[in-house]
Amino acid sequence: MITFYHAPWSRASNMLWLLEELGTPYQIERVDIRAPGGVSEDYRSIQPNKKVPAIDHDGVVVTERAAICTYLCDAFPEAGLAPAIGDKMRAPYLTWLVYADSVFDPVLAAKAHGHEFMGSGYSYGSFSEMVANIEKTLSSRPHIAGDRFTAADTQMGGGINFGMRVLKTLPEKPVFLEYVERLAARPAFQRATEKDFEMAQAAGMVTG
Repeated sequence: MITFYHAPWSRASNMLWLLEELGTPYQIERVDIRAPGGVSEDYRSIQPNKKVPAIDHDGVVVTERAAICTYLCDAFPEAGLAPAIGDKMRAPYLTWLVYADSVFDPVLAAKAHGHEFMGSGYSYGSFSEMVANIEKTLSSRPHIAGDRFTAADTQMGGGINFGMRVLKTLPEKPVFLEYVERLAARPAFQRATEKDFEMAQAAGMVTG
């Protein structure tokens, strides 16, 4: 059984989508990352920085989104969400899984806080470089890693959707909008979105 440590409307939401795509049983353990006193110290035994997401799969704990995606897709190959070793898509698939965490997310967060580029002392590039890279890639193929859907789409696609429609920091370029529209038509995306909304509602995060 997979225990999924999750907070609604957070960086873990794309992992909820991945779990729905996998189609394997899982249970959600809600982590209140917005609690006034912070997350309970007990959770540090699962995630050392008390962040989400994290998973426990039959006693094996995995943290960090790229690692969780790689682990789960390799553990459940029948879902077809990860190109096999030797497949020409394996390299771009792994590249984009890591890019989502190591470049896209920190650059988007920096931009949202008013920073464009903070110099060569940081491990990621500028916002404009990131946008140009994604736009070039999605202009050449329907999915982020190639001609078919992979787990990398849950992370990059979910991030692009969030960046455009929630943060309103990522530009609504036609190729981004078309990409997100294709992904949003997937039943697993719709199920995950509904579950996340219901959890947010239960947590009192929905107003009006």
